Amino acid sequence: MGYSIDADTMKFLKKAQKNEITEHRIYLKLSSFRKNRKNSEILRQIAGDELKHHDVLKRFTGTDAKPNLLKVWFYTFVSTLLGITFGIKLMERGEKSSEKVYRELGEKIEEFKRLSNDEDRHERELVAIIEEEKLQYVGSMVLGLNDALVELTGTLAGLTFALKNTRLIALSGLITGIAASLSMAASEYLSTRTEQDSGRALKSSLYTGVTYIFTVAILVLPYLFLSNYVLSLVVTIIAAIIIILAFNFYISVAKDLPLKERFFEMAGISLGVAIISFGIGYLVRIFLGVDI
Repeated sequence: MGYSIDADTMKFLKKAQKNEITEHRIYLKLSSFRKNRKNSEILRQIAGDELKHHDVLKRFTGTDAKPNLLKVWFYTFVSTLLGITFGIKLMERGEKSSEKVYRELGEKIEEFKRLSNDEDRHERELVAIIEEEKLQYVGSMVLGLNDALVELTGTLAGLTFALKNTRLIALSGLITGIAASLSMAASEYLSTRTEQDSGRALKSSLYTGVTYIFTVAILVLPYLFLSNYVLSLVVTIIAAIIIILAFNFYISVAKDLPLKERFFEMAGISLGVAIISFGIGYLVRIFLGVDI
């Protein structure tokens, strides 16, 4: 071919070739699951590009690569559960090293320059135009999640020292949480209804309400299974932090937003309200002489 590739680079190219054929399988599998014809066509197009990349690399490695079936299953499962955009972008995060090597080799070898251009632009342009309902209602989910975390974490913290009874705290938290979730869903419907059609407004309210109730359930669970009210509060706060981290990781990947800033902002607000409410509950118990 007029140029030589050292052993380390060849080893990397074989690994990259395996990744390309694996991603070809993933995109192809995802395309068969999509009801949206446009999304299905986009995914098949990306799958075709990945196969071409594999074939280009094959000319240098001289071998056929087999897909990593575990990786195929994992990203197919993640994409089905959490959305195509999240699954694809999460997978692409692992391609950074490939893109770097493609760029370096592209300075000498034309084929790798084309591969680099594909990885940098073409797939991302295709991914950007995928239509996905989950991401259209991220704002509604953020509203439900954030409100539930701030309101219920604060409520549970306040009730913990006011009542000192895990069952009563759980009952009060559930009633408060369910009522608040219905209120939030109704408010989201009414506010969205003025701007959009009733169908989208209803979906927005459902995303808000379901996210709220899910968060309520997670935060109240420790009080149902643990008898120590202080330990229950600690576990609830840890659960809140995990929820905040997981949700913001999802948003940061799917929407290409910074994780650290969003995480600390939401965690700071939730924990700040919890600390204030904890203090209020303690003071209420002392000054009102509540003893349960």
